Amino acid sequence: MSGRMESDTAPTNRHAAGLFASAAMHRDSNGNSLHAPVLVLNASYEPINVCAARRALVLVLKGVAMTEEENGHFLHAARIAIRVPSVIRLLEYRRIPHQSRALSRKNILLRDRNTCQYCATVLSSSELTLDHVIPRSRGGSSTWENLVACCHTCNRRKGNQFPLEAGMKLMREPRAFNLHTSRHIMRLMGRSDDKWRKYLFY
Repeated sequence: MSGRMESDTAPTNRHAAGLFASAAMHRDSNGNSLHAPVLVLNASYEPINVCAARRALVLVLKGVAMTEEENGHFLHAARIAIRVPSVIRLLEYRRIPHQSRALSRKNILLRDRNTCQYCATVLSSSELTLDHVIPRSRGGSSTWENLVACCHTCNRRKGNQFPLEAGMKLMREPRAFNLHTSRHIMRLMGRSDDKWRKYLFY
């Protein structure tokens, strides 16, 4: 299924960003539609990433990717209704190195599934911070094995203490986010979206 737009004229790459900004101002009643997860496939249909619908729409409008599946929502501008994707596919093959992903706040939150690793509360990215399990003031480093997603309440409670000193316990031991971890998380997320299944469970 190719990417679809309902309009008098299809947008060109040149004004795709402006069109998207306009559409975002008139999005449908589901205010979370731009934050919905979208499965990203390589040109070979291999699942390689998950991004927000907002990012997926930018890639589609710029001609970098095409929509393979839709989630049923629309973004509305003056004379156009853009279908929000559920699965997109890159038009050019991207080589994905078989090694750990870049250490970043985004990837830590993705690895930990936006869940505080101390109290198990699931929150939005803006409501989470990163915690150094071994505090930096006590020799802790910024590594995959020492950084976890943490809510602000638990972060304040733990302070510059070790978890045991604060009477807290991690849900799981933090590990590097490698290709296997990424695929596992994509499959977990895919269980709630039937349109992802044929790309993830094979």
